[in-house]
Amino acid sequence: MARFSAFLALFALCGHVLSQSSTADQYLAQESPIAKANLLANIGPGGKAEGAGDGVVIASPSKTDPPYFFTWTRDTSLVFGAIIDQFTLGLDQSANLRTQIDNFITSQARIQQISNPSGTITTGGLGEPKFEVDFQAFTGAWGRPQRDGPALRASAMTVWANFLLSQNNVTFVQNTLWPIIQRDLDYVAQNWNQTTFDLWEEVSSSSFFTTAVQHRSLRQGATLATKIGQTATTYSTQADNLLCFLQSYWNTAGYVTANTGGGRSGKDANTVLASIHTFDAAAGCDSVTFQPCSDRALSNLVNYVNAFRSIYGINSGIAANQAVATGRYPEDSYFGGNPWYLTTLAVAEQLYDALIVWNQQGSLDVTSTSLAFFRQFDSSVATGTYASTSAEFTSLTTAVKNFADGFVNVVAKFTPSNGGLSEQYSKSDGTPVSAVDLTWSYAATLTAIDARQGVTPASWGARGLTVPTQCQRSAGGGGGGGAGTVAVTFNVHAETVFGENIFLTGSVNELQNWSPDNALALNADNYPTWSITVNLPASTQVEYKYIRKFNGAITWESDPNNVINVPASGTFTENDTWR
Repeated sequence: MARFSAFLALFALCGHVLSQSSTADQYLAQESPIAKANLLANIGPGGKAEGAGDGVVIASPSKTDPPYFFTWTRDTSLVFGAIIDQFTLGLDQSANLRTQIDNFITSQARIQQISNPSGTITTGGLGEPKFEVDFQAFTGAWGRPQRDGPALRASAMTVWANFLLSQNNVTFVQNTLWPIIQRDLDYVAQNWNQTTFDLWEEVSSSSFFTTAVQHRSLRQGATLATKIGQTATTYSTQADNLLCFLQSYWNTAGYVTANTGGGRSGKDANTVLASIHTFDAAAGCDSVTFQPCSDRALSNLVNYVNAFRSIYGINSGIAANQAVATGRYPEDSYFGGNPWYLTTLAVAEQLYDALIVWNQQGSLDVTSTSLAFFRQFDSSVATGTYASTSAEFTSLTTAVKNFADGFVNVVAKFTPSNGGLSEQYSKSDGTPVSAVDLTWSYAATLTAIDARQGVTPASWGARGLTVPTQCQRSAGGGGGGGAGTVAVTFNVHAETVFGENIFLTGSVNELQNWSPDNALALNADNYPTWSITVNLPASTQVEYKYIRKFNGAITWESDPNNVINVPASGTFTENDTWR
């Protein structure tokens, strides 16, 4: 009966799939050369980046409302990560692309040396998020530091270094590339557990995207260091600690909480972007590293997408299992809070990445964690492993491909006739909003196209990783000296009115140091019990309180502070009642 149901589901999908696929095919064929040309035009010194230095990526040609004519380390590294992948994987080995990569290396070596408000090259300056396009420091007020940039730059350059080593260009890697990469890796190893602004430059806390790309950079860096005879111990040790910390973002409600602060739901494109930018097909559907086809990443994806179904006018009337426009996070208010081209494409790319792995390994797993994702396409599907020879596998992968193409088609629907991609498109009518010709939008288009075509990036070492039994909280110095952590679950019985939420803050960094603005959101899956699990320093006395947030008002629990003595190891559960 299950096989017959799967066959019927597949048959019913066929007409819709052909329509979705045909539209995506046509759009991507037209948009691909436009995206490539516009991306390259935003790299100095010519094109739309006139006045920018060689190899300097402008975020957008927009100079007012909003002013994006700057160069961000994060955006630059993601853009050149895509360019380097195209070159090293043999998709485009043109002389122009090779020149751009050379200019990228030279420009970043220079930018690393620029003293800025975050510090110098040796005192924290590598965490500075953006610079003037003529290699001058940006000295205005900003959300700084942002610690994802050095990790992303190191990763992009490490992929290039590995390619050059395969071409026997050892001298250039050792003498030119490695010093640049090493500075970034050292910064990551020493600062990964320090507060950072998230990739949207709004929340100062710890951020899933940052932690994920930092972990990747140190894994890659350790391997590269060993290849060229450098010491890798510190990078490997801190990579283990980062992997351990990465697990703390998982919310038992079935999604990744994007930031440890900010007071939001935690449902954020940050998490989807982390999955696609740490994709390693060799790791399969590994949930520890939140690979695109892992049960955690798929559960997170459906929760993220569904958060936007009812808040954008352009999503009105779309079926619950069909693609919709998505934005940064549902609480967004920037430019009115609209969908973004790059976030909508990121959903498609995660699904295409998942299909790559399922097809390579010849099976897919449906677990209790990912069941809600798969039941979008087949309400009767059960947990289990489905081989590629089964009707269920064909039905599900066909539906997922159709779903992914649907997100491309959303972008296609709201792309202007000239193919130009801004930062956002209006939530009410789909017209382009905010910065024009956003470089990251074009890069996201190219990487989604590659994923749809089955292009597999080089492995970065995610395969077979296990989470350490003890996490170290301190960074630097080879990873020694930090106290371990214990996963503490806080449960509080609290009855609320609609729209009111419960948060937690307390006396340690992990509880946001008594900050009501950055307090940690609890989930209400077992209402009226609200819950959250937080990794706290072992053998430590911690004070804490719950707070209520409703319509902008904050209400604290009554005195005195709650106190917990965190044990030396294991896990711990604290059950409270609001007072």
